[in-house]
Amino acid sequence: MAHTPVNHPLRPLYRALSFVAGAYLVVFGVIGLIQTSGESFTGASDVRVLGQGTNVLWSILAVVLGAIVLATAAIGRNLDVEANKYLGWGILVVGSYELATSRTDANFFGFTIATVVVTYLVGLMLITAGLYLKVAPQSEVGAPRQVREGRTA
Repeated sequence: MAHTPVNHPLRPLYRALSFVAGAYLVVFGVIGLIQTSGESFTGASDVRVLGQGTNVLWSILAVVLGAIVLATAAIGRNLDVEANKYLGWGILVVGSYELATSRTDANFFGFTIATVVVTYLVGLMLITAGLYLKVAPQSEVGAPRQVREGRTA
């Protein structure tokens, strides 16, 4: 995307934001796995972790997503940009699905409204971080319009 900032001066802040989102997902997932051991794999349960509803499936998914975010944040090199954007949008889709099915039998992640809100926040944090983490050689840096038109000098 030509209008995405390149070598943004606040890149370290956004990288830290990405790391915090990934760490939160891992911590939430691990605590969720501990709390939900012996519970059903899917479906709503009475288990609350950090004030949110969860089950084994969502806990496992949170650990996996958080590990991917942490790994890509550690590697960097624009891998974190793509991972944050796609995982952020994916998390928003999951949150929207769970918001739509929160009081039905189709709520197989065991979400509560608090979980939906936190899921939206984590997804938006990842998308925002993904928009500002792009790195490029100094020769390709310029105003977005200059980059689109190939007038970098």
